[in-house]
Amino acid sequence: MNPVLLSIAYFPPVSWMAVAVQSGKIALEIHETYPKQTFRNRCNIATASGILSLSIPVKRINGNHTKTLNIHIDNSKNWQLMHWRSIETAYNKTPYFLYYRDLLEPIFSRDYEFLVDFDTVLLECILKALKIKTIKILYTTEYEMKPDFYDLRNSFHPKYQHRNFRCILPRYIQAFEELQGFIPDLSIIDLLFNLGPDALPYLSGADISIQK
Repeated sequence: MNPVLLSIAYFPPVSWMAVAVQSGKIALEIHETYPKQTFRNRCNIATASGILSLSIPVKRINGNHTKTLNIHIDNSKNWQLMHWRSIETAYNKTPYFLYYRDLLEPIFSRDYEFLVDFDTVLLECILKALKIKTIKILYTTEYEMKPDFYDLRNSFHPKYQHRNFRCILPRYIQAFEELQGFIPDLSIIDLLFNLGPDALPYLSGADISIQK
């Protein structure tokens, strides 16, 4: 797969990670005007009651004209503790939660000023958990209207299906599948905690087709 231009993401969706894994070279857009209500500051996890959306509180220092790289995290709210407790409650009985817990939990014990930095640290941890050392990550230096990479900056959104590409994600066993049925394309941590080392082959084998 050719290099891909993606948005930043908080514990990205499985399809986002599948694209990144199969591309091997991604660029993250940080010079866009920051859009609200996207995966840039939220992720979806599975609970006994259904999908739970975890959203990082942010501050736009320049209002609606704030660039993604300038988005501040609002650490006046105790969101880190609430998010980790939600993750722990949802996944503490999955096969691999304890295996990856020590890698991920410490990140939620400190404050990060910028959303880009926090998302980057989480992405690096996910790549470490997946034992991936070959993905090359770049960051945009300006906003390009016609990038050389496949442009999937706005293809992932909590409220609508993928744009510009198709991604077929096979079923895997989930913690609350007996209650909710299989829920595709949740946060990458859902795949990681449930499949462990088999998460990488799953991502590598996902059926992806990108339209230019």
